[in-house]
Amino acid sequence: MANEPPDTSPSARATDLRLADAWLARHGLSGARSTPLLASRLAVRGRARLAAATIPALLIVASALAAVPAFDGHEPHRPLPLLALTALVAGLLLAQSLLDWWVRRVDQRAGATLSRRAAHPIQPSWRAVLGLPYAVFAVATFAGAMALAGSALAVSDPTVRQLAVVLLIGLLGVTAITAVQLRHLLRRPVVAEDEESLTADVIMRVEDARDLTTPSVQWSLPMVLLFGAAPGWWSAAAVANVVLGMVACIALRFRTPSSATVARQVMSVR
Repeated sequence: MANEPPDTSPSARATDLRLADAWLARHGLSGARSTPLLASRLAVRGRARLAAATIPALLIVASALAAVPAFDGHEPHRPLPLLALTALVAGLLLAQSLLDWWVRRVDQRAGATLSRRAAHPIQPSWRAVLGLPYAVFAVATFAGAMALAGSALAVSDPTVRQLAVVLLIGLLGVTAITAVQLRHLLRRPVVAEDEESLTADVIMRVEDARDLTTPSVQWSLPMVLLFGAAPGWWSAAAVANVVLGMVACIALRFRTPSSATVARQVMSVR
């Protein structure tokens, strides 16, 4: 069994174990026992997800700040805010890469302590982890947001075009960050010593991949930057894009199999 982290207090370990028990119950694995390995992996995963959630928030705030010169009516083509936003996007991409490296390193160290490994461990493909419906939704969301940005670039108003450039930088940045996260999910080492922990490993991957398809930045950034400043037809298209996207997202959540069901399907075809 995995060794418990030496720098974790007994109360923290007990809390992590209780949370792991609750996680197993939510995913129909109540018969499985919570282990220090699973508890520590879930704890690290939770901290990493919390840190990663700040990245899109920083991107939205930075994009809004970069758009301020265009809103004030003076020197709408100043390049400095755009360069600063591009540099920030590069920094956020590096931060996400380091965060993923940290999680992968923790998993590798946990796997090295296992007394035995699950027989025939699997490395799920993108179809198993993300699934075709979620992949199509992610591509459609990106295409819709890019179409909004492109149509704003065609407007004759220089202020709207400047805001559209800011929007394009933000959209390309969040797409690159999402691609880095998905690559990490697909390459993350399998850490399991039995059938149940292997199922839990796949469930975590599927959950993380589905969370990546929630297009918070792709929906909010056009509204923050261009809603009200662009022509009325553009604002109507932006609202329609959000409404249709939300309907599709809700339909996916209710009509596709749960992460636990997907994990069992993956296990059955090993």
